[in-house]
Amino acid sequence: MNSHPRVFATAATCAPDEMAAPVAGPELSVVVPTLNEADNIVILYDALCRALVGINWEMILVDDDSRDDTVAVARTLAARDRRVRCLRRIGRRGLAGAVVEGMLSSSAFAVAVIDADMQHDEQLLPQMLSELRSGADLAIGSRHVDGGQAIGGFSQLRSMASNAATQVARGVLGVHVLDPMSGFFAIRRGTAEVIAPRLSTQGFKVLLDVIVSADHPLKIVELPYVFRLRQRGRSKLDSSVVWDFAGLLLAKASGDRISARFLAFGLVGLSGLAVHLVVLNVLMSGAMLRFDAAQILAAFSAMTWNFAANNAFTYRDLRLSGLDWVRGLLTFYAVCSIGALANVGVASWVYGNDANWWVAGAAGALMGAVFNYAVTASVTWRRA
Repeated sequence: MNSHPRVFATAATCAPDEMAAPVAGPELSVVVPTLNEADNIVILYDALCRALVGINWEMILVDDDSRDDTVAVARTLAARDRRVRCLRRIGRRGLAGAVVEGMLSSSAFAVAVIDADMQHDEQLLPQMLSELRSGADLAIGSRHVDGGQAIGGFSQLRSMASNAATQVARGVLGVHVLDPMSGFFAIRRGTAEVIAPRLSTQGFKVLLDVIVSADHPLKIVELPYVFRLRQRGRSKLDSSVVWDFAGLLLAKASGDRISARFLAFGLVGLSGLAVHLVVLNVLMSGAMLRFDAAQILAAFSAMTWNFAANNAFTYRDLRLSGLDWVRGLLTFYAVCSIGALANVGVASWVYGNDANWWVAGAAGALMGAVFNYAVTASVTWRRA
């Protein structure tokens, strides 16, 4: 049999008149994570055009499969301006993951992260880039240095929560910057490349993760800006941000020995244990069921609670809905049924030797925790 060498076309094989003139890449990539921000995309684009005159830049929109026209608007812009790109993520959610993917898609000297809602001051971007050119690793748009302000863009409650989170982060993780909760910053792309493998893809506090995940102290500059009021669209922040922040805080405090997702799964499991014990007590003392029967019903009550809570918080970036929610619950039952069998067997054995219902119930409920986490992560909330 004759073998034929494979021929690959390269630039060197093209005739000179067929070769397009090389175009220099951008010096600054502006990463914009989006979710249902169709009303703001053109406004932000126009603002960047005004702010970045004289700078070779690009705009990378990373969209979490928006249900409005965000992607269509981005594609229209990209069709008439090659500086605009859109990465559409399917089956993946979360601001942190979007930012990481956006940074890793860049080949520029610097990468800036800015929200699409126009609350960040795009006029600060040239100064951020200048600081990086001068040797800084990271330039932060800060609301808490002299000249910065956050009052206009925050409700009083959100302002208090942000300040509290800042103090906790600085105290627990030893972060010395004044605004580690800022979502507006610029970083050398080479620095981001090195840190990226250690970053969490869940949650909102990307900057805090960047600072504490660096393997050496970064040269950081904080620049003041006024945090503006959102004019269009709805904020994506909700109560689950507290879970994300707590998970990130504990993971980084442990030196990333335990993942933020596992910690969240564990916290949900503890709440499920409380549900299990309450239901068990009610069924035994109120409904007068035998322990074995009450333990089975309590176990399935706790599994239902754990699935719903994990779907809402632990796996919010992979959150199931509609028929997928039902299918997910059934797979969760199936996976956890092995743990449930061990649960009932161990609990019955303990109860037979010591007729103390809560000790027996707790012993059984704790049996399958690690197994449930490992298997449901790959079966119930597997990535598409």
